[in-house]
Amino acid sequence: MVAKGARRPASALRGVLMAFQPLLVDWSGGGEVKTLARAEWQGGQPLLGGRALLCGYYLNELLIRLLPREDPHPALFEHYREALRRLSAGDDAQRVLRRFELALLQELGYGIDLATEAESGQPVMADGRYVFIIERGVSRLEGDAGDLQVLSGRTLLALAAGDFSAAETLSQGKSLLRRLINHYLGGQPLQSRRVFTELMEL
Repeated sequence: MVAKGARRPASALRGVLMAFQPLLVDWSGGGEVKTLARAEWQGGQPLLGGRALLCGYYLNELLIRLLPREDPHPALFEHYREALRRLSAGDDAQRVLRRFELALLQELGYGIDLATEAESGQPVMADGRYVFIIERGVSRLEGDAGDLQVLSGRTLLALAAGDFSAAETLSQGKSLLRRLINHYLGGQPLQSRRVFTELMEL
């Protein structure tokens, strides 16, 4: 979408088009690129800065890369709004990101059932050891895991409940969700992740 003349001093859009702020917009055009006709600030969202700003760009890139264009997802938008609110409030970024990633995959319809064994239909046991096989689901680990990540039953049940309070859940959940997201991205790298890594190295 193009906002024509938005930088002009007399433009009504000049002070409205701010990153991570909710807007009510109208646009025109039948082609791939639309023209912004009107934008009204809806308020209520604190500005992001520092690490929270980088996390916000990561959320945006996930949405742009994984969602079909012009496909509405009102429930996912509420998860996005809540993630931005928590980031701006200084909540732990790792927990905020993992919670959003899980909600994103669920909303996209990938059907990630983390509380049930895929083949047997048996509930996951907290003291069990499991692997997650993409396109199949959770499988109890009987022998050597090979190259697959070993997940505790406690982690799987906590992820299914949206509980990221335990350090083990955060660590194992990050690896699992990154593997799933990379799979659905077709192996294409995320630029926001690269920038974040380079900044941390500096």
